[in-house]
Amino acid sequence: MAGLFISFEGGDGAGKSTQLARLAQWFREQGREVVTTREPGGTALGDQLRTLVLHGEDLDERTEALLYATDRAHHVATLVRPALARGAVVLTDRYLDSSVAYQGGGRGLTAERVEELNLWAVDGLLPELTVLLDLDPAQLPARLTGAPDRLERAGSQFHARTRAAFLERAAAHPDRIVVLDAAAPVEEIALQVRSHVERLLVRTG
Repeated sequence: MAGLFISFEGGDGAGKSTQLARLAQWFREQGREVVTTREPGGTALGDQLRTLVLHGEDLDERTEALLYATDRAHHVATLVRPALARGAVVLTDRYLDSSVAYQGGGRGLTAERVEELNLWAVDGLLPELTVLLDLDPAQLPARLTGAPDRLERAGSQFHARTRAAFLERAAAHPDRIVVLDAAAPVEEIALQVRSHVERLLVRTG
């Protein structure tokens, strides 16, 4: 059975981890092996990089972008590709599109340069489906749990630019990225996600 790669994207507090967990449960009920992961993180090295970029000292934009790309390269080489090769479903909380939105849009680096860097890092690997959970950044404070990290503290204009970059990217890649309203009820979103996944499975056989 062929592997399947699906990513969940969106702003902080959009409900990515909740929807990822629900989809993972649905796939497991179908008898599939499911690997759930996240970026940054997902590996021992990734957890160290996650601490650096989210909770460490302030970083300039290029250093931040390179650290995310480093994590992603290692993540794909050691976890994602091996799982796909054995036929597993890989569900990741964030992937390449986050870097294009956060570092390209939010931080002001060009989206094209950030995308080029990350495509090189992952040797061109993209998900078959990306679920973008779109949320008005004004709702972020009400959804945060715990102390905010560096990106969550970046301010309303940063998050507005990031959201705009996500939506622009979705418009440019409608064959891969589906946009769902993150303010909708959790179960309604889960049903929409499964509907898109079922259509993908039909297309891919």
